[in-house]
Amino acid sequence: MLEIAGLEAGYGGFRALHGVALTVRAGEAVAVVGPNGAGKTTLMRVISGLLAPVAGRLAFEGADLAAVPPHRIVERGIAHVPENRRLFPRLSVEENLRMGAFAPASRPHFTERLEWVYSLFPRMRERRAQLAGTMSGGEQQMCAIGRALMSKPKLLLMDEPSAGLAPVIVDQVFDLVRRIRQEGFTVLIVEQNVRQVLELVDRAYVLEVGTIRRSGSAAALQADPAIREAYLGI
Repeated sequence: MLEIAGLEAGYGGFRALHGVALTVRAGEAVAVVGPNGAGKTTLMRVISGLLAPVAGRLAFEGADLAAVPPHRIVERGIAHVPENRRLFPRLSVEENLRMGAFAPASRPHFTERLEWVYSLFPRMRERRAQLAGTMSGGEQQMCAIGRALMSKPKLLLMDEPSAGLAPVIVDQVFDLVRRIRQEGFTVLIVEQNVRQVLELVDRAYVLEVGTIRRSGSAAALQADPAIREAYLGI
């Protein structure tokens, strides 16, 4: 579904990604893990079209994405839950969800998809008229995920969904990711919480200083002595 090879990207003269290669197959959940500053958010921004690659191949369902603008990438079936949620704080929950269905193909199905998102996240139905900026961090994360799901994407990108949340809320967020997986979505998730994310995904890549250092099944990485020492505290 998603194929990346030799990807180079950065900001100005700073190169954040060096020859990154990864694949995501339909129906999979794949994680990219690594420390702060490894280039994980940069990778997500390139996939969603917010940052142009310097070099390399980026393809989705066989079609090149390198020069496709962000709104067209959404229309092709990729939705991005950004780091720190990036909601419209002065709009209501329902207005934020409506923004997720802005693509022409999604608009006719708005009511149906809104009910579906509310069925996944009943708390959002309860908060539908509340300003998004007044909700708790966990509720805002639900809203951000719901907004992305409003386009019924083929591939859901999730950038640090547990960042800045209390441990009990982190558990709730990962439960939400499990539910999304059960709905059959293909997911690419960037996360620093390595222990918990490896319990959720099929495969993972370890990104360090802009380069993929290791990759494999979640079980294999959980058993890797270097990963256990560096990321799992074992």
